[in-house]
Amino acid sequence: MRLDPLYLIVDSSAWIERLVPLGVKLVQLRIKDKDEFSLRQEIRASKAICERHGCQLVVNDYWRLAIEEGCDFVHLGQEDLARADVTAIRRAGIRLGLSTHDDTELKTALAAEPDYVALGPIYPTVLKIMKWPPQGLDRIAVWKQRVGTLPLVAIGGLTVERATGVFAQAQSAAVVTDILGNPRPEVRLLKWLAATAPWR
Repeated sequence: MRLDPLYLIVDSSAWIERLVPLGVKLVQLRIKDKDEFSLRQEIRASKAICERHGCQLVVNDYWRLAIEEGCDFVHLGQEDLARADVTAIRRAGIRLGLSTHDDTELKTALAAEPDYVALGPIYPTVLKIMKWPPQGLDRIAVWKQRVGTLPLVAIGGLTVERATGVFAQAQSAAVVTDILGNPRPEVRLLKWLAATAPWR
């Protein structure tokens, strides 16, 4: 399996409606602290937009809703993985991505036989408080050796200017703040699409 080199992460279907039509082919919907009805509505709206534009939708955390709504991917953190029914996810034909930050987490992730593994933070990030220091490009190379042919996603503090170094080892770059926090997110997204085109 190959992942698109640009892995956009957003927190609403409104962002998906705004950015996916510009050429995004892989997007994660990462929403926190909403009730189930609202989550389902967001997932449905996002899925409809993605289907119109040939974009794969990744649902963060809410694996039951992802199964019920027939989504492409589920992405889980380590705590969510411990509570998830991986067998049910597989039975539904949904591909699974897992977050990792250290050796123990990578071992746990690989035991679950995911479809891709994410490593982060690569650089300092302002998205959330992390108990792990920045991993750096060297750690991506180490992770790449350990995961073998499994797609590797880099996340954390990534910018267009840092893309080349990331793609020396990772198949995909997960981007949040560099696009959503930009004064002109559409313009920044188009720069990312151009920068990742050689790996597409």
